[in-house]
Amino acid sequence: MTEGMGRVVCDITVTADGYSAGLNQTEQRPFGGDGFGNGLHARMFETPDENRAEIDQIVAAKAFIMGRNMFGPLRGEWDRQWNGWWGDSPPFHAPVFVLTHHAREPQPMDGGTTFHFVTDGIESALSRASAAAGDGDVAIGGGATTINQLLAAGLIDELRVHIAPLTFGAGTRLFEGVPPLKLVQVKSRAASLVTHVTYRVQA
Repeated sequence: MTEGMGRVVCDITVTADGYSAGLNQTEQRPFGGDGFGNGLHARMFETPDENRAEIDQIVAAKAFIMGRNMFGPLRGEWDRQWNGWWGDSPPFHAPVFVLTHHAREPQPMDGGTTFHFVTDGIESALSRASAAAGDGDVAIGGGATTINQLLAAGLIDELRVHIAPLTFGAGTRLFEGVPPLKLVQVKSRAASLVTHVTYRVQA
């Protein structure tokens, strides 16, 4: 973390065997498998009050970065106007920098969110997000492939893992391809449908 800058943090929900998504992701099944019905994000829909502090923390940053796979199911050129999974007023209320190989003009949304599309890599996205956030935090929204790239590059300060009590057996996995890390557990809390664990990533 550079002097005068906020932290780079990330939140990711994974299964007990470490997967953030199963196989065969589609628009109808954004997390693969049985989609939203597979229980991975059940806490968000079934017990939000029990997990309010962690949910609020996810969107407290001043700028966000996400991979194109988290932004939406489209691949290749932008052949239709997809503006994310979150409707006309996404929950971020801040600039969101989407990693992609295909250029696109910024997309303003209601509520203060603007999606910016970054074609020149994670370090460029982080530089732009840090400038937008000022002394606030930059949050890496996911998915696991994007988080793994930033972890491998030593660019994440705090990792918040939300572990759901189920397994996928295959899919997109947190820490895949990431060199060994030293993580310091900062806090943990067990809820009925998830266990929240926060780690500081040591340089």
